[in-house]
Amino acid sequence: MSTTTRQRSPRAIVMVLDSVGAGALPDADAYGDEGSNTLKNTARAVGGLRMPNLQAMGLGNITDIEGVPPTDRPTASWGRCRERSAGKDTTTGHWEMMGLVLERAFPTYPDGFPDEVIDEFIAKTGVPGVLGNKAASGTEIIQEFGAEHVASGKPIVYTSADSVFQVAAHEEAFGLDRLYEVCGIARGMLTGDHCVGRVIARPFVGPDESGRFVRTHRRRDYAVKPFEPTVLDLLRSNGVPVFGVGKIGDIFAWQGVDSSPHVTDNMDAVDKLVAEIARPEDGFVFANLVDFDMLWGHRNDAESYARGLEAVDARIPEVLDAMLPGDLLIITADHGCDPTTPSTDHSREHTPLIAKVKGIDAGCPLGTRSTFADIGETVLDFYGLAGACGRGTSFLDDVKGACL
Repeated sequence: MSTTTRQRSPRAIVMVLDSVGAGALPDADAYGDEGSNTLKNTARAVGGLRMPNLQAMGLGNITDIEGVPPTDRPTASWGRCRERSAGKDTTTGHWEMMGLVLERAFPTYPDGFPDEVIDEFIAKTGVPGVLGNKAASGTEIIQEFGAEHVASGKPIVYTSADSVFQVAAHEEAFGLDRLYEVCGIARGMLTGDHCVGRVIARPFVGPDESGRFVRTHRRRDYAVKPFEPTVLDLLRSNGVPVFGVGKIGDIFAWQGVDSSPHVTDNMDAVDKLVAEIARPEDGFVFANLVDFDMLWGHRNDAESYARGLEAVDARIPEVLDAMLPGDLLIITADHGCDPTTPSTDHSREHTPLIAKVKGIDAGCPLGTRSTFADIGETVLDFYGLAGACGRGTSFLDDVKGACL
C-alpha cells in the first residue's frame, strides 16, 4: 500500500526590509524628515545601486533610484504605502501592517526619562543606580559609560527619537540573564502615560584590543502587547499558523505568533525565511530583516546600507525558488531611516510595496495605498478571510492580474 505526502496549501509571505523607505510622507516636515528618501538618497550617495532582481519586479517604478531604472514590464505588482498611524517606529509600522492603527503615538523622551520612571526602575530591579538617561546613539553611549558601568554595576539607560527604553549592560560583568530580567521588569512597569513601544536589552562585550566596547547580536525586544486583535490573531483563530522570522515575535509580544527564530544578520534572516517558506506545514510567514535599520541607518552608513540592499537583492531568486505556484510574496518596509540626512533616527516615509503570486509573471500598478493595513487585508483575503479586519483594502485581485 503506497502513501503520498500532502503538498501544503498556498502560502502568503511578508518580507519586511526594516527601514527601507521610499520617500517622505506629506506630514514628514512635522517629524523633521522633509526630503527623506532612504532608497533614492542612499543610491545617490554611492553612485548608484545594482539590484537587478527587485528592479525586474518593479522597485525602480516606485521611486527614483540611481542604477535601478523603471521597467515597462515588471514581473510583480508595485506601489507604495502611506502610514496612517502617528509615529515612525518599528512597532507602529508592523502593527499597522497587521491592521492595528494607532491614533496616538507612543511617548518619546528627547530629554531622558523623568525621575519617577528612573526611581521606580531602580527600586523594582534593585540595581545600584543608572548611567546615561538621555537620548543617545547606542554604539556611542557604551563607549562613554562602558568602563564606569563595569566598575559600578549600574546599567546604562538611554532612549532615542523612537519610543524606546533601552538598557545596555556588559554580558559578563552584569550578566546576560540579569539584563533580560531587569528589562522584563521595566516592561511591566512602563504602562499608562509611560507606555513606551519597546523596552530593548542591549548587551555588549569588551573592551577589545582597541579599547572599544562592542554590542552583540543577543539583543532582545520587549514590546507592549497589541491593544486589540491583529491580523495575526485573526489568522490563528481561523486555523492559519503564523511563522515569524527575526524579531516579529518580539514586536507583537508573541501575541498571535507561533514561532519566530532569532537571526544574527540579514543573510541569516534570508536563510531562515527560505526554510520557513519551504516548511511542509500550512501557515503564514512574516519576516523582518533588521540590519538596514540597526546597523546602517542609525549610523548614517550609506555605503554599508547600499551594499546590504544589493546583498538582499542577490538572494531574491532563492526566496522565489522556495515558493510553490500560487504562493503570495509581499516585500515592504515599516518606516524609513535615511542614512544620508543629519539625523540618525527613523524617517517618516512611504514604504515600498512589491507583491507577486508565483506563476504570474506580470504586474499591476498598486498606486499609493492609504495605509500599511492594506497589506494585512491582502493576507486575510489570500486565506479566504476578506474583510475580517476592516482596517484596509485588499489588493489581491490586482496582484493576481485582474488589471491585465
